[in-house]
Amino acid sequence: MSRAAVPGLPSRHPIGGHLPALYAEDDFAQRFTAGLDTVLAPVFATLDNLPAYLDPRVAPADFVAWLASWVGAAHDPRWPVEPRREAVARAVELHRWRGTRRGLVEGLRLALGAHAEVAGDGGAAWSRTAGADLPPEPPAEVLVRVWPGHGGPVDADRAHALVRAMCPVHTVCRVEILPGPPADEGR
Repeated sequence: MSRAAVPGLPSRHPIGGHLPALYAEDDFAQRFTAGLDTVLAPVFATLDNLPAYLDPRVAPADFVAWLASWVGAAHDPRWPVEPRREAVARAVELHRWRGTRRGLVEGLRLALGAHAEVAGDGGAAWSRTAGADLPPEPPAEVLVRVWPGHGGPVDADRAHALVRAMCPVHTVCRVEILPGPPADEGR
């Protein structure tokens, strides 16, 4: 999409009408300012609609990538435009949950349209009793199970790349791609 000169776009603020009376009947002055109006009309139209350009839900599709760079949102041109818009709109919320189970599940849902389940805590251990012996070492692995949502099969390479990007650096994350929701394993 181009925001250059738009043929036939009228100016909401024609310059010729604001000239002193001396130039109101001057053909050259009126034609000259009409040319400027043609150049400035898209600028005025953009400025008049600036709030819409800054709202990812209604911004022109080519602006969504630019807005994503402002808020550090994931932006993959291969995604359909609606998930890209949602990623930008929810960027602050998703940054708040980065590195957590909820952030990982929401990130996979948003990026792939897939469902996910996260098992394991990445090796964190603590005790509520001061001076008590440390609890036994938990497994330092996080298991991320991913299965298709509404968008068809899950792209395994993209799922692995997203999990690597979203898991905390000190955590080993293993990804399983499932054909459907995991069976209830005696929970």
